[in-house]
Amino acid sequence: MNFELSQDQQLMRETFARFLNDESTLERVRAALPSGFDQVLWTGLAELGAFSLRVPQSAGGLGLGLLDAAVLMEEVGRTLASGPIAETLIAAAVLGRLDASGEHRALLDKVVAGQAVVSLAFHDVAVEPEQWVAGGAIAEAVIARDGDKVVLIAAPLQCHEDEPNLASTPIAQLRLGEAARRVLSASHQGRTVFAQAIEEWKLLMAAALAGLAREAIELASTYARERVAFGQPIGTYQGISHPLADLLCDVDGGKYLTWKTLRDIVDGNPRAAAEISLTAWWNADAASRAVAQALHTFGGYGLTTEYDIHLYNLRAKAWPLIFGDPARLLEEAGRRLYAGETTVLPDVGEVSIDFELGEEARALANELDTFFKENLTPELKAKAHYSFDGHDPGIHRKLAQAGLLFPGWPKEWGGRAAPPFALNAASHVWEAHGWTGHVMGVSNMVGTIIRRFGSELLKREVLAKIAAGEAICSLGYSEPGSGSDVFAAATRATRDGDAWRIDGQKMFTSGANIADYVLLLARTDPSVPKHKGLTMFIVPLKSPNVEIQPVFTFQDERTNITYYDGVKVPDSYRLGEVNGGVKVMAGALELEHGGGFAKTQLHMVRAAEALCRELKFRGRPLIEDSAAQVRLARATAHVMLSEVIAWRALWAGVEKRPNAGFGPMAKLFSSEKFLKDSSDLLNLTAPDSLSKRKGPAGFLNQCYRHSQGTTIYGGTSEIHRSMIAERALNLPRTRA
Repeated sequence: MNFELSQDQQLMRETFARFLNDESTLERVRAALPSGFDQVLWTGLAELGAFSLRVPQSAGGLGLGLLDAAVLMEEVGRTLASGPIAETLIAAAVLGRLDASGEHRALLDKVVAGQAVVSLAFHDVAVEPEQWVAGGAIAEAVIARDGDKVVLIAAPLQCHEDEPNLASTPIAQLRLGEAARRVLSASHQGRTVFAQAIEEWKLLMAAALAGLAREAIELASTYARERVAFGQPIGTYQGISHPLADLLCDVDGGKYLTWKTLRDIVDGNPRAAAEISLTAWWNADAASRAVAQALHTFGGYGLTTEYDIHLYNLRAKAWPLIFGDPARLLEEAGRRLYAGETTVLPDVGEVSIDFELGEEARALANELDTFFKENLTPELKAKAHYSFDGHDPGIHRKLAQAGLLFPGWPKEWGGRAAPPFALNAASHVWEAHGWTGHVMGVSNMVGTIIRRFGSELLKREVLAKIAAGEAICSLGYSEPGSGSDVFAAATRATRDGDAWRIDGQKMFTSGANIADYVLLLARTDPSVPKHKGLTMFIVPLKSPNVEIQPVFTFQDERTNITYYDGVKVPDSYRLGEVNGGVKVMAGALELEHGGGFAKTQLHMVRAAEALCRELKFRGRPLIEDSAAQVRLARATAHVMLSEVIAWRALWAGVEKRPNAGFGPMAKLFSSEKFLKDSSDLLNLTAPDSLSKRKGPAGFLNQCYRHSQGTTIYGGTSEIHRSMIAERALNLPRTRA
């Protein structure tokens, strides 16, 4: 897996970034208004090779890949660079591919040199003779589809001269049908090249919007750190910081979804055409929402022309809308996914970004898959559940004996020292077989904490049993009076010779009714600030004076409230230093916050697709209904976004990159989209989805109920938003 650009691409990004920082300042952007075109900037971009990036080498261009062009467009978006850059870049490539050395070579040379602007008409001029064109007000020519031909239309007439527009960009409505034209190609190859160009534009516009939206969020965050209201920076208020945190997930996800789509085109993914449409739709939508919230952060000042944020707001809308309503892209994705619509994919060239987990990961996944196929009987599959309720001690021990229970652990503790990518691949297998990972996940977390912080005695007496699959664990953080505020724990641990006495209660101790141990946070010094007086312990749940009472949820899942009345725990069962529980807790929460629910989301969408093929709507399968296709496509986009955001967190951890809240972003985005889509897909497939019958209907029913808790446990969405705001946007702490 690799989320890092090649050295050449990084150098190119830095070069364009420096140039645009100097030549596309917001003062220069303003100076280019109302025409929205800066000839000096344009010439400078040409000198750096911007318009020759995608022109084949045989036509005198650089012949670089689409990822290189996307990197440029991210910087174009960040700096609001003036002019139809994406359109001209692609038009130059079309000229080079269709007329490398012919009669139009002189025009291509002018475009590459920044001496002429050539744009694209997105729709067939035989059908739509009048069209809005990006750069149409300044273009020397427009490349268009005209029936079965690709034509070059020279200086077409504008329908309205000097017409103001939303973002003061050089768009114009052109009379393409009346203008003189020359045929570039009347062949199938020519039509293919033009169709590829339209798909390429969607991806480059997505990249530009990701860069624009990210910068708008940064501007809003900077303002929120500096602007004081009611005696403190407005970034302190969750009403300001939390929406920005949400949108940062959306925008970062959109950037990486663009990269993932490029990778999937190279790899021949059969859904790549739909991914192009989804990527273009998502980035247009996310950018629109991001700039609106960014402007809102500025309050009334955001409405004034004195502040720059309005420029981002208007460009974020204007750039993609030249193609039409972005919602049409979602409809297009639905047709490509479910109605057999095809298109020609662009030749994207080399893509350095890679989402493969590697051979070691595939080998571990295959071995685990074989294990489950050989050991999960129909009776066990019927027992399976996503919660602790699906636990089977026999399978648990067999997994341990096979070294598949905790493969990431050191070999001396029954593991294989498997790397994180392999563990991620293994988790997909658990999900694919529907086997609960709850018990394994919690026991893995507790065992890992014992390995890091536990005494040698604790390792011999407890860790050895966990490693052998003979003991399982639960978590004792929350209390009836302090849910997500775990550091407000009131359960007490007081010294009693060489032991500790535990008194108190814990809420939502899932699995305690079958677990052997609980990882328990207790207050050991009430005289200091709450986060300084805590210590972590391993408490045997079979100890005298431990009482466990069930708490049932509508998710068909049991949790528990646990009571501790003078429970004795030896000091050797303490983890870390006395009053050092925060350090231990930090390690535990980092393990808990990293993943998300992408795999569950994927299986939910697959179930919805299956049910939509079974159900009838107006006498035809529901999946043939365009509205159903749109909703399934939207949920598919959310799955892909959840995956790339989680992969970014995984990769950043492996590469030891600075922690910018990547784990919380993965959990927040996926849980919120799981909640939203489970409700929508339940609606879509109603009333059958009301049933708990076996099969896709029952699974969708369960997903709806399951999703309600995902935004709560492991830290509520509000907690994660605060973490993202603080770590990724450097906003002030929003909690006491």
